[in-house]
Amino acid sequence: MDLRHHGDVDAEPGLLDFAVNVRGDGPPPWLRDRLVAALDELGRYPSAADDLAARAAAGRRHGRDPGEVLVLAGAAEGFALLPALRPTLAAVVHPGFTEPEVALRTAGVPVHRVLTDAADGHRLHPDAVPADADLVVIGNPTNPTSVLHPARTVRALARPGRVLVVDEAFADTFPGEPESLSSDRDTEGLLVLRSLTKTWALPGLRAGYALAASELLARLAAPRPPWPVGTLGLVAVAACCAPEAVAGAQAAAAETVGHREWLLEALSALPEVEVVAPPSASFLLLRVPDGPSVRSALRGSGIAVRRADTFPGLTADHLRVAVRPPAQSRVLVEALRAALYGAGVGVRG
Repeated sequence: MDLRHHGDVDAEPGLLDFAVNVRGDGPPPWLRDRLVAALDELGRYPSAADDLAARAAAGRRHGRDPGEVLVLAGAAEGFALLPALRPTLAAVVHPGFTEPEVALRTAGVPVHRVLTDAADGHRLHPDAVPADADLVVIGNPTNPTSVLHPARTVRALARPGRVLVVDEAFADTFPGEPESLSSDRDTEGLLVLRSLTKTWALPGLRAGYALAASELLARLAAPRPPWPVGTLGLVAVAACCAPEAVAGAQAAAAETVGHREWLLEALSALPEVEVVAPPSASFLLLRVPDGPSVRSALRGSGIAVRRADTFPGLTADHLRVAVRPPAQSRVLVEALRAALYGAGVGVRG
């Protein structure tokens, strides 16, 4: 199992991209303008003032002090830093994003996989986590299942002496973020990771942040080099945490809900396609017969989807597809119909 496989590998240039869960082809004009204006600052090192401005903006966004925010070079950096917490046993909830397990295993940390079950909608059962695990990682919403776990259930994973890592990279794709723990300052050992990549189309910039008690963030950040986040990343965090940007993200999340409902209804006309769990995020996990052949047929029609057999607990018959506007999703549905039933028209002329 290739735990380092990600959707960008599947999304080759020239394909209609349903493999990468990024909204749009690039940042919106207002954010692009902020980044362009900051280019003149690249002749100096990022300053403490730049870092404080970003942390303060994220803190206001989530009702936290700046000292409870650590700006990251993408949320993935937060996973890479987890071994700095020196856990003796890590529990990682799967199917889920695989980089935390990669980072922990590479550092020699024992990892216990907690597998959720499609039979009950991939619900989280806190009692399935070993009591002696002193670090637990879960995504909410979870990638690739698109399941949104109740905040109270996620919070039930917390224990004295345990760090609870909640990956909220897709939290802002759900209107209102009702199950987010980003503003939770009371749960002991809670560490929340946030990403700007998905909503603001910034995968090439690498910008995100962590939220936790200042003492926990200091432990996490101990091995970082000087200036770990560049000026543009700091500007992006400050800009995307501003009230008007948060309002824009909420509007985008509401739009995503409509697009997701359209896709779900369209897929319901294909009996061979199973949506694995009720989705809550900007992607769906599907199960199809003979998944590799379906993926190959879709690629032949000019469409990229994310293979999902690299997620623990899933098989080659599982595919992850991003939610796109109906005009694009219609092409996917027709190509799926052609792959499954030998009818329809591909997207390549």
